[in-house]
Amino acid sequence: MNTQLKPTVAGFSPPAKMEALSTPLLIISWICRVAAAVILLQTLYFKFTGAEESVYIFTKVGLEPWGRYASGVAELFAAVLLFFPRTVWLGAIISAGVMVGAIGSHLTKLGIVVKDDGGLLFALAIIVFAAALVTLFIHRRQLPFAKKVLAFIQS
Repeated sequence: MNTQLKPTVAGFSPPAKMEALSTPLLIISWICRVAAAVILLQTLYFKFTGAEESVYIFTKVGLEPWGRYASGVAELFAAVLLFFPRTVWLGAIISAGVMVGAIGSHLTKLGIVVKDDGGLLFALAIIVFAAALVTLFIHRRQLPFAKKVLAFIQS
């Protein structure tokens, strides 16, 4: 009997064998992952230092200061997870989830343009969201529950 414990990520065991991607898909994956991670990481400085614009945004949505810190931590984890092959799927899910919140805040409370930024923050949120979705689609077979869902759909 095999009693070795498998390492888990967020309670899910990673796939036993990583699926090899074609060169074009691998390139697209890395472009999306790096773009999303760079955007997520560059905004951390503003969140963690209490930059005026970050404080304004999170005050306006009623989540200052803890929402600012929590979103910063989530973005940091997402960005790091995007760089490791076995955790790409989790980084993409977290990135997309955080961006759903950001985009929703822009559309409901903040507006597209925040403090005369010309819509830059909204555009960056859209870019990260799109990059996360593309990454998640490319790495969909890594999802721990993908085989169960595909088996259910095919039955």
